[in-house]
Amino acid sequence: MARSDKEDAVAELAEEFRTSSAAVLTEYRGLTVAQITALRRSLKGVANYAVTKNTLTKIAAREAGIEGLDDLLTGPTAIAFIKGDPVEGAKSLKEFAKDNALLVLKAGYMDGRILDAADIKKLADLESREVLLAKLAGAMKASMSQAAALFVAPLSQAARTVEALRVKAEADPSVIGGAGAAPESVAEKVEEAVAEVVDKVEEVVADVVESVEEAVEGIAHKVEEALHHGVDETPESTTETEG
Repeated sequence: MARSDKEDAVAELAEEFRTSSAAVLTEYRGLTVAQITALRRSLKGVANYAVTKNTLTKIAAREAGIEGLDDLLTGPTAIAFIKGDPVEGAKSLKEFAKDNALLVLKAGYMDGRILDAADIKKLADLESREVLLAKLAGAMKASMSQAAALFVAPLSQAARTVEALRVKAEADPSVIGGAGAAPESVAEKVEEAVAEVVDKVEEVVADVVESVEEAVEGIAHKVEEALHHGVDETPESTTETEG
């Protein structure tokens, strides 16, 4: 390979490392061209699968600020540069390896640390980003539904109480102001009663809001812990660097 070609290959690999949410090193010894093509097809939209030269990959990794891969880059190596959810990429590789035993998941790199083969398998067993987000949405919807019910209950009760008080006061002013009370006095006492009920409702609403906020914050925190890394756009093209 000419010097300029090597430099281009290193630059391309370094860019793949920089723009990937994770990278999985595989050994593909024994896989046919058709099998590798099938693997690339299964990873389309999830990862770029590149057959690489170890010496160039070591240089590219260093240029991308990645350390710890040198000792892992031995034998025929191909790297899956995951462009979306790392869990989805790991799942796809694990599923393919089930039916193609010659594909060996050797190691990987994600979030600044080196992953061994066991780490990659654990990653593949996690729930995907989409599933976790769907659960978050469901939990938040349930929380908001509960909150709405809690909001409506005291407000409805307050409205019924105030209306009942108004009707009674009009029929019998003595219930709030005594017999013969002036209309102005009755009105004032009704307003006071309404104000008292409103204050109580506001207290309940404040408690509900605080509870909902705490619940949503807790759910979001759990999802954030589960999601290692995510990207908004997922290229559909695949890359091959040989030499």
